[in-house]
Formats: sequence, C-alpha cells, structure tokens
Amino acid sequence: MVQIEVDGRQVELSDTGLTLLDALRDVIGIRSVKDGCSPQGQCGCCTVLVDGSPRVACVTPLRRVGGRSITTVDGLDDQVRETWADAFCAAGASQCGFCTPGIICRLEGARSRGVARGDQGSVERALAAHLCRCTGWRTIVDAWDSATARLDADTTARSEPLVAVRPWSEKRDLEAAGRRATIEGRAAQRVGTDVALGRGGFADDGAPADALAAVPDGAGGWVVAETLAEARARSGKVQGRRTTVGAVPPLALPPGPWAATLRTCWVEPGYLEPDAAWCVPGGEPVGPLANGGAFGAKRSSPVERAARALADEHGHPVRVVWSREDTVRLGPKRPPVAGGARGDGSGVMRVAATPDIAAAVARVAPGLLVEEVTVAGPATDAGVRAAGWAEATVLLTGATGSLRVVTAPEGGAAEAEIDAAGTIRVRVRAGDPLDEVVLRSYCIGAAHQAVSWIRSEALAVTGEGVVEDLTIRSFGIVKASDMPPVEVQIDPAQGPPVNGSDAVFAAVAAAAWLADGAPTDLPTRR
Repeated sequence: MVQIEVDGRQVELSDTGLTLLDALRDVIGIRSVKDGCSPQGQCGCCTVLVDGSPRVACVTPLRRVGGRSITTVDGLDDQVRETWADAFCAAGASQCGFCTPGIICRLEGARSRGVARGDQGSVERALAAHLCRCTGWRTIVDAWDSATARLDADTTARSEPLVAVRPWSEKRDLEAAGRRATIEGRAAQRVGTDVALGRGGFADDGAPADALAAVPDGAGGWVVAETLAEARARSGKVQGRRTTVGAVPPLALPPGPWAATLRTCWVEPGYLEPDAAWCVPGGEPVGPLANGGAFGAKRSSPVERAARALADEHGHPVRVVWSREDTVRLGPKRPPVAGGARGDGSGVMRVAATPDIAAAVARVAPGLLVEEVTVAGPATDAGVRAAGWAEATVLLTGATGSLRVVTAPEGGAAEAEIDAAGTIRVRVRAGDPLDEVVLRSYCIGAAHQAVSWIRSEALAVTGEGVVEDLTIRSFGIVKASDMPPVEVQIDPAQGPPVNGSDAVFAAVAAAAWLADGAPTDLPTRR
C-alpha cells in the first residue's frame, strides 16, 4: 500500500505499478489532471505539485511519492486558484483549457519559490516543460504578470479577500466571448474562469466512474478492460519515439518556369487532448469536440462510433481513449504539397489526395491547377486549419514577392508583417469582434501555429507511409522562449462576426516564409 496526501486529505492506494497520473485520474477521480501524452512526460498537462514542487505525474511512479503531499490545481488555496483562473480568463490565456491546470500548477510553483512578476525569462523557462497549442504563449505570460501582481499585493497588504476585488472577467460578456470562441474554433466552446481550471467538459472527464476503457488494438479493433492502464497494457501499447531520420517533403515539384516554388511535409495538428468519447448502452456518445475544435482535425474521429458500438456490445458504459501515439498514427494530418506559381497567380499545386482540397485551393487561388497525387502516408483532411488555401496563399505571396491582405473563404481578412527584430504585427477584420480578448487570443495562437508550421513543424514518414515521429516534442511546435512578440490590431466592427484567426494563420505564414527568404522546402529552420 502507498499512502499519500492529495489536496489536503490522506489517501491509501494499492501499489500495482500505477503512475501518479493513473492514481489521480482513474482511482481517486481528480479529472483536472489531464492526460495529453501519457506516458511521454512531454506535454505538461498532468503537472501537479509534489511537496510544493512541480512534477509531471504521467512518468512518476506512485510508489515514488509515498508519504508525500500532492497538490492539484483543485487543491490550491481558494483565493490563489481563483486569481490564477481569473487572470487566465482575462488575458485569453486559456482557450480549450486542457493544458492550463498543469500550467497554473507550474506557475504557482514558480511564484512560491520566488520568481518575480516581470521575470519573463524565468517564466518561459518554466513553460519549457509544457505545450500549449491554442494561445501562442504570449497571453500566458500576460496572465502571469496579472496574477502575480495581485497575489503579491495580497500577501503584502491582506486588506481584503482577493475574491472581493476580482474585476476582470466580471466586466465582460462571457456569453459573447463564447460565441467568438465558437466561431474561431469551429466547435462549441465556453469562456469562463472554470475553463482555465480544466472544467471545460472534456469527454474523458465526464465518463462514469465504472465505465470500461477501450483503446486501439493495433489491428483495427479495440481492447476493452476495467481500467485504462489495464487496457493499454493488454494492447501492447508501444512507447512513442522520435526518429533520427529527417522529415522530407514527399512530392516532386511540377516542372515550369516558376517565380516561386514550395514543398511541404505532413504536419501534425498537435491538439493537446487526445481523441476520447464515452457512451452508455443505447445512448448518444459524448464526443471529442466537447470544448474546442482541435483545429479541424477531430471531425472524422472514429471514437464516437466506437463508444456507441462497444457500449451496446458490452451492455455497460464504455470510454474510448486514444493515446498520443494513436493520434499520430491514426489522426488526420495537414496534407503535403509541392507547387510552383507565376507572378500573375497561375501555376500548379500538387497535393496529397484529400477530399475537398481542390475546392479549398480554388476559393483563394483560382489560377492554380490542383493535381491530387496518391502518396503513401498518414490520413489527411481538408478540414485542418486552412489546409490547401493557406499553402496557396504562401506560394502566391512568394511569386509576387510582397505581402498582401489575406481574405479567407468565409470573409475574415488579415495582414501581417514581421519586423527586423522578429516582432509579428497583425491586423485583422472579422466583423463584430464580440469579445476582443478572445479574438486577440485566437489571433496570437494562429500566429504561433503559422510561425511554427513554416519554421519547425514536420513529421518524418517512411517510404511505406509509416509515421516515425510519435512523441509530442518531435512535432516541432515552437516553445514559449522561441515565440516572438505578437501585436494584434482589431479593426472596428464591420458586419456580422466571421472567423478571423484562419486568415491570420495564412497571413503570418506568408510573412514568416518571406522573412526567411522564401526557400522551396518547409520547414525553413528545423
């Protein structure tokens, strides 16, 4: 038996080889501790405080923390927790909210050991243990400054309770903020302080405590067991790895007298919450888009269908959960392209065969002839953020040699430039902003994803089409310390609200590519 203190109460557990994450989520039932890459120890979503120090729970054996004190985000002092949550909401530092409970624990650990407000370098070093795909990091640093200023002032003065002077989120129309988040994320999404604490309604968090767990068996079927740990063990789950083989664009350039050429690799959408769903017999499944759109990559996820079928088969609630490795092997990717363009906007773009991709390109680049090519590799999806038309925008920008206003198919428009110091400046027009905090957050997140795609993101895929980069750190996502500042100008309301962040994504990608010299092959700096 292992005895630990969890959020102030003593708990005794059987030592059956569980990780601390297994124990917290699936035995004790604390769902604010998230499983984003288990057990790679690379995303930070499961971070808790062990005797006050941040620790990644998925690679910490339960037996190693016997007799110690574990604090999750739920166990923080009420005023401390609410201040962090309010600061994250106010700064737009939480979108889906999957990664933020672990980040809040990490930042509170840094504050407790004396890292000062305004010490951006120390904050970025602390965030090196985390990934946040949504917000572009800058908003999280803003939230750090706001929260620590208030917490430090309260520690000094103690004149009134923190919760009594909390003004930020209460000054906003959070329903309107949720509408803007839903428009930008293309799936239902709430905005509120509870979202920053991991209470956004993720599918696996709401599964009944006695639900069976199902994971892929590697042969197209499912392994079902009493617990997730048991199911993964029985499936023979293979630990993720990062290959030493470099990522290579798989398509050949079309011949022609081009003013610009572009070749890209497969790119992992990199959403933090792995696909999950649960269902009761005869019921409707709770699916993987519970709070946020996963950048368009979960639309065709099979986990909902599997949860319904398995629940009916077993006559019992079933939760279906992909591991990080499953999302890489089975989830859709940004399709690779190889194209050439002339200065007049004409040209040819070859793309890995993907339903609806030609139509996506034609909406913004009617002069490009699209050739779909069958190539061995992971599944692709035209629903991934701006797939096809962002590549066309980048290519045409290179052919003309100058930046321009990027208008997305839905009408949102953006301009972007990167100055000599690396600062990204964005101007966006998205109709009625509804909530400028949320729109700014999504634009910064889109800028981060664009810079990351152009400069460092790619997957190594064998000639037989097997993805070899299976760890979340091998995707090439830009970390906090490498993310340049982003300045966002939101134009006044002009018409109904439309998605603006996809236009920002394409505009920043084009600006980053030009800033790096418009080389043919992406990524430019990997």
